[in-house]
Amino acid sequence: MTAALDAEQIRAALRKVVDPEVGANIVDLGLIYRIDLDGSKLLIEMTMTSPACPMGEMIVDDAYSELDRILPAECQPEIRLVWEPPWAPSMMSEKCRLSLGWNEADSE
Repeated sequence: MTAALDAEQIRAALRKVVDPEVGANIVDLGLIYRIDLDGSKLLIEMTMTSPACPMGEMIVDDAYSELDRILPAECQPEIRLVWEPPWAPSMMSEKCRLSLGWNEADSE
């Protein structure tokens, strides 16, 4: 992995992945829990808004596609779906909450 690649660049790539049911990107939705860069290994732990999310497989596939665009060929990313802690609207960025019409009271 190139030294210039960092977690912020990974987040920027993942911001191009949109949850089609919500219409917001997976980073601002708060679905990305962990980005671990270690040499040529990249581990991402993420969740879905619900364990029953019908678009989950497509979202993960889209995330892999965006990562493949920026990662060197020798880097094989791994995306793990995790369910703890459960996703909640309070995990969204403020900008995302506002754009979706959620306020803090709705997020609790």
